[in-house]
Amino acid sequence: MTTRAVDEEPAAWLRGVIELAAVAVLAEGDNHGYAVAQRLAEAGFARVKGGVLYPVLARLESDGVLCSTWTAGESGPGRKVYSLTPAGTDWLAAQSARWGRFAERMDDLLSTTAEKGLRR
Repeated sequence: MTTRAVDEEPAAWLRGVIELAAVAVLAEGDNHGYAVAQRLAEAGFARVKGGVLYPVLARLESDGVLCSTWTAGESGPGRKVYSLTPAGTDWLAAQSARWGRFAERMDDLLSTTAEKGLRR
């Protein structure tokens, strides 16, 4: 068993929702991958490594959820900036609704389990 901060979620949880989380960040505005990772950290998620995030962004782009453009770097190399497509906006709305239903089922399950545990 690995040790981690008490409040830190298991990495598997983030891997399960990284697509939705990344698209939610990009719904706030166009950005490059590193800034997406920073925003996720600001939102309280564990650090997302580039080796995890960039393949997800590429897959979302391939699926038409995102598009990208290269922009000149301020003092270095250019950056790939990701944007939500119209299809991506629809995808986000649908996935947000699905997430709400999933989270509700999970909360119900955990509440029921806790109640049963307290009755023993």
